[in-house]
Amino acid sequence: MKRKLLVLSPFIVLVVGIILMRVLSSFKEDQPKRMPQARPRLVSTEVVALSEVPATLSTYGTLESSQPVTLISEVSGTLQEGAIKFQPAQSFRTGDLLLKVDDRPISLQLNSTKSDLLSTLSNLLPEIKLSMPGVYKTWEAYFNSISFDKPIPPLPETVDLRLKALLARYNVYKLYFTVQDLEIRLKKHYFYAPFNGSIVSTQLRSGSTAAPGTRLAEIINLDELEVEIQLPAKDIGWITVGDIVDLSTSDGNIHWQGRIDRIGNTIGERSQSIPAYIKLDDTNGQHPFAGTFLKVNIAAETIPNAFRVPRKAVYEESYVFLVDGGIFKQQAVDIAFDEGDIYIINGGIADGDTLVTELLQGVSTGMPAQALLSNPDEE
Repeated sequence: MKRKLLVLSPFIVLVVGIILMRVLSSFKEDQPKRMPQARPRLVSTEVVALSEVPATLSTYGTLESSQPVTLISEVSGTLQEGAIKFQPAQSFRTGDLLLKVDDRPISLQLNSTKSDLLSTLSNLLPEIKLSMPGVYKTWEAYFNSISFDKPIPPLPETVDLRLKALLARYNVYKLYFTVQDLEIRLKKHYFYAPFNGSIVSTQLRSGSTAAPGTRLAEIINLDELEVEIQLPAKDIGWITVGDIVDLSTSDGNIHWQGRIDRIGNTIGERSQSIPAYIKLDDTNGQHPFAGTFLKVNIAAETIPNAFRVPRKAVYEESYVFLVDGGIFKQQAVDIAFDEGDIYIINGGIADGDTLVTELLQGVSTGMPAQALLSNPDEE
């Protein structure tokens, strides 16, 4: 019996100890659990100050000549050089002889016809002197004014019906108009520069033979440069002809000034855009090159009671976040104008609102927030 008690005694002690520990622990007070507190999120904000905001349309375009000209020969003959070298990239001034077509055949034909006219008038003058002495001096002076080196002068005005019949009978009118036609054809042998410009390309060079309809070259006017842009149809109402435009190169180092010269009236079926053309006015002393790729900023209309907001701070183009009383607040807004990276808002926010200007993720209304005010001029 004693031996059994000795064997069971350790187990008895263990059981008694466990019971005593539980009894003692029941007398301890439960410690309250600490609930974790959410830390406010620090976000960049800006205090809203509504004002009149000028809207700016931004797009891109290429500087081109508004007056490209294709030189096409209307006569046949051998091409001869003019006052400049007829080659691509050659510049010229207004009135320079760019090129000419051998004019010897037409010149000979013109002078031959003038000779026929002079011969006819020499036969006609004695009859005029006898029958109509009052107009003899006029026609004698006209006969003397005809030169082989100058354009033919206009015929004297004729009122007397007898003189008209006499001139018609001697084919004076026919010869006179033939001379005029040949003079017009002679001018077609010469290509004079109609403006200050440059030769873009040449299809034929001096020494080649041209025929009627032959393309000779492409030239452009460097004094009349413009930029063609494509604007979404929804934005076309924001601009008008004459609006000032800022033009800058892709690196932003060069700025030019222009104005809207004309606006198209048809919408592209695929692009749903309308073309507008900007005339270059002030080059700030810089020499512009046709083909330069430019960024275009158009000063559009001014929007009252509006505020500029970064695009990243507007969600689903319908709402923004405000910091109000230390918490986030979702606020619906009205977008008046889209400038690309910037939205101009004119509804839904008021003066003094603290607007979140950074992109938020995992945020909802009611979460704690701490505003970090930013200077809009630094953005």
